Amino acid sequence: MSKPSSKWTDLSKPLSRPVLEIIDKIGFREMTPVQAATIPLLLSYKDVAAEAVTGSGKTLAFVVPLLELLLKRQQDTTWKKSEIGAIIISPTRELAVQISKVLGDFLEHDVLKQFKQKLLIGGSSVEEDVDSLRKDGANVLVATPGRLKDLLERRGDPNLPAKVRNLELLVLDEADRLLDLGFEVTINTILGYLPRQRRTGLFSATQTKEVKDLMRAGLRNPVLVSVKEKATVSTPKLLQNYYVIVDPEFKLTALISFIKKQELQKAMIFFPTCACVEYWGIALAELLQPMKVLALHGKMKAQRNRILTEFRESDCALLLCTDVLARGVDIPEVDWVVQWDPPSNAASFVHRVGRTARQGQEGKALIMLLPSEDAYVEFLTRNQKVSLKKVSLDSNAKKLRKVLKVLHRLQLDDRGVFDKASRAFVSHVQAYSKHECNLILRVKDLDLGKVATSYGLLQLPRMPEMREQFKQSFQGPEEQVDVFKLVYRDKQKQQSYEKKVQTFKETGEWKSKKKIQKKNSVPWELAKMAREERKETRKKRRDEKQKRKAAALAADDEGQSVKKKKAKFSQEELNELANDIRALKKLKRKKITKEEFDDQLGLDGSGGESGDERK
Repeated sequence: MSKPSSKWTDLSKPLSRPVLEIIDKIGFREMTPVQAATIPLLLSYKDVAAEAVTGSGKTLAFVVPLLELLLKRQQDTTWKKSEIGAIIISPTRELAVQISKVLGDFLEHDVLKQFKQKLLIGGSSVEEDVDSLRKDGANVLVATPGRLKDLLERRGDPNLPAKVRNLELLVLDEADRLLDLGFEVTINTILGYLPRQRRTGLFSATQTKEVKDLMRAGLRNPVLVSVKEKATVSTPKLLQNYYVIVDPEFKLTALISFIKKQELQKAMIFFPTCACVEYWGIALAELLQPMKVLALHGKMKAQRNRILTEFRESDCALLLCTDVLARGVDIPEVDWVVQWDPPSNAASFVHRVGRTARQGQEGKALIMLLPSEDAYVEFLTRNQKVSLKKVSLDSNAKKLRKVLKVLHRLQLDDRGVFDKASRAFVSHVQAYSKHECNLILRVKDLDLGKVATSYGLLQLPRMPEMREQFKQSFQGPEEQVDVFKLVYRDKQKQQSYEKKVQTFKETGEWKSKKKIQKKNSVPWELAKMAREERKETRKKRRDEKQKRKAAALAADDEGQSVKKKKAKFSQEELNELANDIRALKKLKRKKITKEEFDDQLGLDGSGGESGDERK
């Protein structure tokens, strides 16, 4: 059987001249497999669910048919200025901005200038978006779910539900990531406002159960397209994956040695939490001078786009980031992806390393593992079909002492850095305790004294997991430091801190913005187990209630008289109900936080940085 043509001019549904001209101008000579498979289907007015590895060209796979569908409708009926013909939903701001730029390249053509696009993402005022839509209108919306939902539910101007009545195409990009971030309810709400007579394209790197559920809800008889470069590998074929086993205290020195040895030009380093990115952004900028070190995470607001643009335009730079950049974002010439820690779930590994080796380019990736984490390599091989090669990195006690002196000096010079270092370490341990692979990656296997050494801490923080033996393995500063005497470089922070210290001396209470609810400290792993047990108890109770209702309905259908009995509750159930009521009252009086309330009731917290992407 002959291989199908990959030329843009050989599609069964020919593309228009303006679209072909822009494709040629951008420099894409041939279609990727996912483009060749999905574009004809969307142009044939079919719903498509496409699964393809990251970096396979999914953006053009929906931007090209989107423009063709708008042009085809234009032949019969002119699009009004405020009539929306297509919507692209993206999980993150960065990916939405990237899609908007690709679409903008096409809309510069004289024939395509008639179509206007509008980017709707968080970080800007909703009123600004409303005014822009009212004044300029838009035919294509590129949006994050939270902002789009807000505008659809908004009454009065711009009356978005009325403007989407003739929608031609809805695109859900990185659909699995949309659902990972908890947007399922938001997406279903959005679908309720859109016309059923539309085409829908669903693009993802993996077909999870949640994605399949979304397909059933939002697509009508979809054509499934699965494009993989190798049947046995889930990462790009030109990507080389490496791993290194390093003792926890030497992790930082090994990373620095690697960066200098490889002479990295443009690399991304993934960390587990926002606090880690903030601290290491300061520390590595000092340790790697004069190399440019940038830091980006999901809790940042307006500066995120500026930092990402600066990294894109840099010839030589390191970008420290969280999983907010793990999906879909296309950054040219990234030669290395480094992972400080195993990601929270195995699928994230594939998405992270997919930031390099894109569009047929070569790329390399390194993951740093501790001796207690060596089983993770076999787990990745089996679970994600990823092949990794082992490498060794130079690290010794002399280099460690030199690096620690720099980290200690940074904290001694500014209490703000000391705070960031402590928060980074604590958040790292907390994230580790919630790892999906907790059978092979366990907090109790970590020597937290050595891990704290790699963070360059001045002292071990107080936490339930910190056992006595960790004090022996911890390497702090050579001379004892009174951390209460550290001074903030920020004068306002220092004044506030001095007031708190004075109040503490007088009253014995540490005043802060939030009233601290005193409670017994519980290790995160035990707290998680207790929460799961409470959830299971409630689930069993709900199931039993449903069974009783079903039995009552069945008896009623058979004409049997069902005598209503007064409900009997056990003392345990009554005590649990009383505890729930007390927790609710404390929440209303702001004596506990929402997270503490969810924890007491055994509910799932929203967690992580995904909440930032809801708008």
